[in-house]
Amino acid sequence: MRNKQFYIIFLALLGLALYSCNTKERVYDSTGSTKKKRFDVTIGKFNKLVKSSDMDAKYAAAVKYFEKEEYTKALTLFEELMGVYRGTSKAEEVHYYYAYCSYNLEDYILAGYQFKSFVRNFPTSKHTEECAYMNAYCFYLNSPEYSLDQIDTKLAIKEFQRFTNLYPQSTHIPECNDILDNLRGKLERKSYENAMLYYNMSDYKASIVSFGNHLKDFPGSKHDEELNYLIIRSYYLYALNSIESKKQERFKAAVDHYIKFLDTYPKSEYLKQAEMVYSSALKNLEKYNKPT
Repeated sequence: MRNKQFYIIFLALLGLALYSCNTKERVYDSTGSTKKKRFDVTIGKFNKLVKSSDMDAKYAAAVKYFEKEEYTKALTLFEELMGVYRGTSKAEEVHYYYAYCSYNLEDYILAGYQFKSFVRNFPTSKHTEECAYMNAYCFYLNSPEYSLDQIDTKLAIKEFQRFTNLYPQSTHIPECNDILDNLRGKLERKSYENAMLYYNMSDYKASIVSFGNHLKDFPGSKHDEELNYLIIRSYYLYALNSIESKKQERFKAAVDHYIKFLDTYPKSEYLKQAEMVYSSALKNLEKYNKPT
């Protein structure tokens, strides 16, 4: 009797478990199927639109996709419309949307090109100033870290300078000035780090040239005082490591640069160190001034 009751309970539990699994499977299938169906309908609708010859419908849909931030779809449609509407009253707006699609997709090279092209093709448009600024801004976004190649940084500076010259009253001018300071800061740091690299590698000839170029390219730099001192030191160390026939002129260069340094920075934090180099350079020059 007990075995029979146990058997009945076992069958009941087994049936309940199978029912539960089947129910879950049906719910899962139903939900997945619905989502897949909606996805397929959406893709199918877009593909049908792409193949359509109704350009006005494509334009309206492209604008809607743009407003919904579906920029890839919008870009696909606007790319075709760029050619279709060239020379018509809609060409300006199509080009404007197309440039911003690339921008929002973070393709700043293409976006910058399209913004610049817009300025060239529609010089009297209400969007021209904005697109001129965005062209420069795309170059700024492509500017890499200071330690990398700075070609894009230099191009960005050039484009922002062009914008400020063309639109001196623009509301973007304060922002342009801040960005230009940032970009120049990258170039300055790159120049400083490169010069210091030569110095730390004991390539004193290269460091003298690099320090001089930095001071010329970035007048008023926060590193001016330091680099002028390091030029003195570099000439001195360069002289020590030179062949005998070159030592005199290089020790003299160290002395001459110290005198200029003293005139320019009479209270410099590097003055004591510079005096030590100067004194040593003078001692080395004494033997060349003795009568033979």
